[in-house]
Amino acid sequence: MRAKIEPGTAVGALAAQSIGEPGTQMTLKTFHFAGVASMNITQGVPRIKEIINASPKISTPIITAALINDADPEYARRVKGRIEKTTLGEVTEYIEEVYLPDDCFLLIKIDIDRIKLLKLEVDVNSIRYSICTSKLRLNPKLVNVRGDSIITVNPSKNKYSLNYALTQLKELIPNIVIKGLPSVSRAVIHNDDSCGKKKYKLFVEGDNMRDVMATLGVLGKKTTSNNTIEVFKTLGIEAARATIMTEIKLVMENHGMSIDRRHPMLVADLMTSRGEVLGITRQGLAKMKESVLNLASFEKTSDHLFDAAYYGQKDVICGVSESIIMGIPVPVGTGIFKLLHKADKDEPKKRDLIFDDLQFKKIIKSATKS
Repeated sequence: MRAKIEPGTAVGALAAQSIGEPGTQMTLKTFHFAGVASMNITQGVPRIKEIINASPKISTPIITAALINDADPEYARRVKGRIEKTTLGEVTEYIEEVYLPDDCFLLIKIDIDRIKLLKLEVDVNSIRYSICTSKLRLNPKLVNVRGDSIITVNPSKNKYSLNYALTQLKELIPNIVIKGLPSVSRAVIHNDDSCGKKKYKLFVEGDNMRDVMATLGVLGKKTTSNNTIEVFKTLGIEAARATIMTEIKLVMENHGMSIDRRHPMLVADLMTSRGEVLGITRQGLAKMKESVLNLASFEKTSDHLFDAAYYGQKDVICGVSESIIMGIPVPVGTGIFKLLHKADKDEPKKRDLIFDDLQFKKIIKSATKS
């Protein structure tokens, strides 16, 4: 079977140029998702830079969550309610301070209609549980349910006055998360009608991929994220490799460019070859490469050379950078020939000199006699 490419071709340089050259024609702006209002996603050169550098914190992390029932919009709204962070302040009609001659408390009126409209799976008792288990550390005895939509909260007795404690409680209590994932700020229902019939999926802003996949109603097998490090932590190195390839391809396609898939594949293989996602930065290269001269040619030359001299490191000069520095032929193209055809280095057989041959000596003797 013939190979697609000749042995010794500089595939690394080819891949770098094939991704880098279209990059010069990219714009530096952020794009909107098609058909989704106010959902920004970084594109162009900044996005390519995030992927190649393997940044742990990217500017617009988005998880695309597929749904088990993707044809029903009501079902999509219910799943969105389970994922998106909902605070107590968003589902209350009012929070009032009530002062009685012998008592003072906060009166919280829950907006039942709004809860039904948002398809939230909460009631008064689950909201009471959320208040008791929040960071406010309230004693469960101080939080009481007074009907279908009313909760009262008494301030805990401390060194401050009750009035101050009640005011502070009124400021903090609307921020308590009663439903959804605290790390997810927003989820948007996306209607995808590209294949003829309407299909619904969720775009989730945030990083908590593991919890999104575990949410009831989400099809975990088809849930993806655009954060490579997050995918690596959740699904492993192979999934991270696939994410790097698809993300580079998506960015290029959004700008109307197509590159051969083998080029991003080579970049993804290089970044994930050590069992973890390493960016093409000086920290990543230090873990990828053993060669001192290769690291010195990238950044912080003097530091690398000093450390190598101090620890007595050796460098097997076999890469491109090292060969150029040392002024020897680079093992690429015609320079790699010795690896492809290694001639046998057997010692040549020693033959006796003609003068040492017995027959020759006899001829010489007979000639001298005559």
